[in-house]
Amino acid sequence: MPPVPQKLSPPSTKDHLIVSNPAEHVLLLCLNRPQALNSMTPELQEDIENILDWAEREPEVWVIIVTGSGRAFCAGQDLKAWLNRPQNQHSLHEHGFAGISSRRALTKPLIAAVNGLAFGGGTELILNCDLVIASEKARFALPEVSRGVVAAQGGIPRLANAAGHQLASEMLLLGKPISAQDAYQRFNIVNAVVPPGDLMPTALKWAATIVSNSPDAVQSTKKALLLAKESGMWEGSQRHFESPEHKQAMMGGNIKEGLAAFSQKRNPSWKSPSAKL
Repeated sequence: MPPVPQKLSPPSTKDHLIVSNPAEHVLLLCLNRPQALNSMTPELQEDIENILDWAEREPEVWVIIVTGSGRAFCAGQDLKAWLNRPQNQHSLHEHGFAGISSRRALTKPLIAAVNGLAFGGGTELILNCDLVIASEKARFALPEVSRGVVAAQGGIPRLANAAGHQLASEMLLLGKPISAQDAYQRFNIVNAVVPPGDLMPTALKWAATIVSNSPDAVQSTKKALLLAKESGMWEGSQRHFESPEHKQAMMGGNIKEGLAAFSQKRNPSWKSPSAKL
């Protein structure tokens, strides 16, 4: 694949987070603390928060992929860094672990490409992603009870919703790791399991498929999913109908382009939505 010109200008980050633009309209975030199994520090959390806040406003970003370097996706919180934080910083972040696990307003699709261990907050993170692709070597765990803490960053209700009460209890109360295949077949928290060498090509292929669709329609559809989860079927549908994302999808230029392309039997040429304030 030829190199893609860098058209995006994200906020600067430290070396612990590699931000790239591997394909048009695709933003790739790579957690880069392999020696610490990509465990989360306050500084890394802040960089991810800033990037995702920017990505939500940036019209040229249509889809986001998050992965890890080395043999881990994310081993959870860096406990040494967490214990050394000032006492007044021990409250939960608004958007949860890594700025992702409790984030409720991101309308850009978020794909997790899980390359290895996803423990604690690493599993809570993937539970709030829209699509999860796992390497055959990936392992998932919520071992918080074995450390005297609780998976309180959004993971408990999301796991219960995806897996059901008994399977969620198995993972949360035993605290034992599960394989990628179990995460896919039994717990229903992974969309696909692939050989390690196919992980990023698959994630990029899925991202390209999303990019081939209208960004207005994609973002409106994700907004509807978020509102349905938050408010239930009927209230969620009403709130979606009144949302800026739905109005953009119904009144913007891309719906006209999609219908014209269909009638003319050609591929549509989508435009980036207007910038969000």
